[in-house]
Amino acid sequence: MRVQTRVTELLGIEYPILQGGLAHLAYSELASAVSNAGGLGQITAMSLEEPKRLREEILALQKKTTKPFGVNFAIGQHGRRYEEFLEVALEEQVPVLTITGGNPKPLLQAVEGKGIVTLVLVASVRQAIKAEELGADAVMVVGHEGGGHLGRDDVGTMVLTPSVVDRVDIPVIASGGISDGRGFMAALALGAEGIEMGTRFIATKECVHAHERYKQDLLASDSTSTTVIKRSLGTPARALSNTWTERILQLEKDEPGFSVLQSYIDGQANKRYIYDGDEQNGFGWAGQVAGRIHDVPSVQMLFSRIIEEASSIREKWGM
Repeated sequence: MRVQTRVTELLGIEYPILQGGLAHLAYSELASAVSNAGGLGQITAMSLEEPKRLREEILALQKKTTKPFGVNFAIGQHGRRYEEFLEVALEEQVPVLTITGGNPKPLLQAVEGKGIVTLVLVASVRQAIKAEELGADAVMVVGHEGGGHLGRDDVGTMVLTPSVVDRVDIPVIASGGISDGRGFMAALALGAEGIEMGTRFIATKECVHAHERYKQDLLASDSTSTTVIKRSLGTPARALSNTWTERILQLEKDEPGFSVLQSYIDGQANKRYIYDGDEQNGFGWAGQVAGRIHDVPSVQMLFSRIIEEASSIREKWGM
């Protein structure tokens, strides 16, 4: 099944399927597998300790694939300056940059005219319109079902995606609640020209940095196995429910404030669970789609299933 949209043309990829930024997890092993399967793999920049580590990951990825790939800049979530990391990405001639978690204007201005494709993650129509005005080449629209950081409006992918499609001229990529061919075709029916998946790619063989406990907890989940934390800080984010997130929610109720919550929601707490499998002292991001994940395939197998299922749906539609 051939799927040609403005997203495949823009990114130079076979299928309009993107891998999410996945803090602390999206490195060369996973990104190269996604790109080799025909999608767009990404390296997460701001989870790395220092800029030279980003260069190492880019070089490692380039040894594993000749296909297009991206680097994700979560510019608002880590409290770190991104300029030196961006300099590395420019020096290594990264073809695609995705921007999440903050004001994209400075980064978009920094790469203007350098021949780099820019994608901005948005969670509202207003943000999408602004991203287009600032010069983004496409927007990724995340609905409330998604994992990790979300918008404040609690609007689901089914409603948000067509609302954005109707208001911008640049390509729209749907994210949140998508894990298979049905979700892929639903996104296209809503007017999106591609999809981004995060949680589904965690439960793959090539997501080698994710602890087996994390993957097994995803497999054991249902659609109610996640919760939204950090609402009290104005930065809601969806994670797998466990003892640690219950503590966070209680603190948000009893003692709201960043100083109290910081050690519970920081990268170290995240890594204790996703790297070490410590469910009592850490947490892991996940979308509601965790309830739709039942195995840990290779990335290539996952792509093959998505396209096969999408092809069957297209045949049923008589297209």
